[in-house]
Amino acid sequence: MTDRPGVTILSIHGKTPRIHDSAFVAPGCRIVGDVEIGAGSSIWYNCVLRADVSQIVIGERTNVQDGSVLHCDGPSPGHPDGCPLIIGDDVLIGHMAMVHGCRIEDRGFVGLGAIAMNDALIASDSMLGAGAMLTEGKKMGPRELWVGRPAKKMRELPDKAIAGMRLGVAHYAENAKHHAAAIAERGYGPA
Repeated sequence: MTDRPGVTILSIHGKTPRIHDSAFVAPGCRIVGDVEIGAGSSIWYNCVLRADVSQIVIGERTNVQDGSVLHCDGPSPGHPDGCPLIIGDDVLIGHMAMVHGCRIEDRGFVGLGAIAMNDALIASDSMLGAGAMLTEGKKMGPRELWVGRPAKKMRELPDKAIAGMRLGVAHYAENAKHHAAAIAERGYGPA
């Protein structure tokens, strides 16, 4: 595994985080337990990914922005298999989001400070708006915008919004390379 300066990577219950060598994990992050982070993904400053009771899987080229908290739930009467957190490819998760035991399909978007709870679904090319709360078990359809607390469908997303989300993915993939180089330049490890 690539050296991750300033990052806490902690095994627990016999599970060790698996982070692709090409993924960027910023200093200040805490990655605990059964976490998998795919190629080209980026986990930004001071995020917590804690998979101590179930699993967190993050696909490729996904970004989790600064200060976000990702967790999951173990088995319970309502969820005998628990509620793992499964995140697809090319997903954008905004600053200070809380994502818990849900599923985010490829190209999904979670806005700044939004909350997604157990067994919820953020479908492909859909957007959970800034500050919204997607409550337990709610299912968003593809290309939908949901807002509010609790979140409700507002409208379908136009092609222009989908294109903007794709630009965001490309921006974060490129910006992660610059941050990795800046960290290496300060002597914290390889670029």
